[in-house]
Amino acid sequence: MKVLLLLLLSPLQGVGASSRWEEDFYFCGDRNQTQDSSIIYEHGPAAISIENTAQALIIKRPFPPSRRNSSYQYSLPPPLGRYRFCIYWSQANRTLRLVYGKQNFLLGGDLAGSIPRGRQSQGTERTSTSIFNVSYMSKNGKNTSLDSASEYFFPASPETMPVWEQDVEEHLTALDTLMAQPPAPAAGAAEPRVLRRKLGELEKMLAKVELEGQNQTFGKATVHATVLRVQPTRAPQHLAFASQREEGGEVHRFMVDLPSSLFVMAKEREEVAEHRVLLMDINSQTMFQDENSSHILGDKVVSISLVDTVVANLSDPVVLTFFHDQLPSNVTPLCVFWQEDPAGRSGSWDSYGCTTVVGSSRTDCRCNHLTYFAVLMVSSPEITYVHRDYLSIITYIGCLISALASICTIFFLYFRSKQRDQITSMHIHMNLLGAIFLLDVTFLISEHLASSSSEAVCRAGGLFLHFSLLSCLTWMGIEGYNLYRLVIEVFNAYHDHFLLKLCLVGWGLPFFCVTLIFLVSWTNYGPFSIPVYESVGGKSTNATICWVTSPLIHNVVNLGFFSLVFLFNSVMLGAMVREIFRQNKKGHKLKHVLALFGLSILLGIPWALVFFSFSSGVFRLVSLYIFTIINSLQGFLIFLWYWTMVLQARKPPDPQSSSDSVKLQPNSSQSHLG
Repeated sequence: MKVLLLLLLSPLQGVGASSRWEEDFYFCGDRNQTQDSSIIYEHGPAAISIENTAQALIIKRPFPPSRRNSSYQYSLPPPLGRYRFCIYWSQANRTLRLVYGKQNFLLGGDLAGSIPRGRQSQGTERTSTSIFNVSYMSKNGKNTSLDSASEYFFPASPETMPVWEQDVEEHLTALDTLMAQPPAPAAGAAEPRVLRRKLGELEKMLAKVELEGQNQTFGKATVHATVLRVQPTRAPQHLAFASQREEGGEVHRFMVDLPSSLFVMAKEREEVAEHRVLLMDINSQTMFQDENSSHILGDKVVSISLVDTVVANLSDPVVLTFFHDQLPSNVTPLCVFWQEDPAGRSGSWDSYGCTTVVGSSRTDCRCNHLTYFAVLMVSSPEITYVHRDYLSIITYIGCLISALASICTIFFLYFRSKQRDQITSMHIHMNLLGAIFLLDVTFLISEHLASSSSEAVCRAGGLFLHFSLLSCLTWMGIEGYNLYRLVIEVFNAYHDHFLLKLCLVGWGLPFFCVTLIFLVSWTNYGPFSIPVYESVGGKSTNATICWVTSPLIHNVVNLGFFSLVFLFNSVMLGAMVREIFRQNKKGHKLKHVLALFGLSILLGIPWALVFFSFSSGVFRLVSLYIFTIINSLQGFLIFLWYWTMVLQARKPPDPQSSSDSVKLQPNSSQSHLG
């Protein structure tokens, strides 16, 4: 007779140490031994089953795939009679123990003692006999008596289903395949969350995988997982692990040093039969993308965890060491950990609880907790928070002065002259100064808009700031063309609606660009966080403004557009200088060369210093200060330069140069500005 018991074996909640045995399940009964018999332990379905015959007591439990064709046979004591036996199952260390009378058997403990399955029963007929006084109990359950029967079957719950090494390898292969697929355009932040959920499932599998040996490493491609089994001792010791050397990557290898206090903490919280440490080596940042698109060293993320234990506030830090090539001088490594967003959005990197020790070819991360760790590559480390504050003060004061000077110059130009040959140039200057005024004002309020609670207001502010920048660059190019036209062409040449056409280009082209970008995706404008490295405390803070949120659009549109304007104005400057030298062979018109050169510098050439921001060291710092001072004061410098030219034009003309060229008379020089 077969009794089917639907027993849900509870998952491990805490099992006694070696000094005290606590089981998750036990089964006890009386067996009449009427002849010489044995214990047979072999593979069975996902359950524990007990079958009694006159010839043998047969116990079945799931075996790893490599051992399913093997079984174990143990001899029972020869005296006949009734024996009390109990079977104890421990989920913590995956052991099945049999106490038969006064004998104790650790079933399956000796791998070398296995024999081919079925050999022990060849030529032997089995006679079923009943087991009496049967009782069983699962962990946290109560002792339950059962009727006599010859066979008992205890199916496992899904939570206690055994996990084999083959199952882990298959899950790793599926995860690698998902990570290798190109991201879907509409997936957004959902796809990394799906991958991280798969990674969480892998951690659960590693927590209960059946291991043949003490330690085991899985995976061959992007994700590698290592399970370390640590037996508890009276005096816990630290645990060290070193990865294999990797060729061709930024990170050659890494080492993990777990302090003894980690296992002391785990022992104080729960008594366990063994500690299980999980290490995961992830060679891809695909599932760890934050909103700032931060770059981590070698795209390597290392996960360290202790099964069934949340580790935080350790007295001794966990030390994770990354070995790598010498890093560029314009970046500084910062040890960070991944923090999930409770709202379900993309997570973020944080450095709380971690300190960074930087060497020439290694970086030590000392953290007081366990999670996913990486080394964040923070740009511009030589710009400390002190210089950042100085540059911010210069920028705000310069923009305020520049905006006021631009307005004053616009009013002065409007009432300065009404001659037709001067009106076009003056209106071009006024439009450039108007664009500079808009750029200064929108930049001054951008950070305040970013701190507001309305994303719509910030998107509008970012769009208008982008429009002001593109307008400023466009009118710089128009200024270069106008100056070239005044020198090369005849002054009195007249073009129908010339100023209207220039205005359509100067304001229409930027408007078309920002409108197109906004229509493609309204999320292209909004709050934009810039990670800023602070040398004090080794922390990374964010400076947020309303700006273009897409780095691709910023690089292609802004830097690309400025490069075209800079190249165009440089060519115009060269043509003007060549024409001046051609008309002034005696060299008495050097002041005109300096005037045109100065105007071209103020109308865009200093912006080229932005390209030196990709350099490093003192040269980069100096170029940033020069760039900030000149360009934040651009409107004010134009104001000063204009009045310098006006005062110079009022001086008596040089008699030696009066016959050189009508185009380059002092009065004409004044007309170049207005």
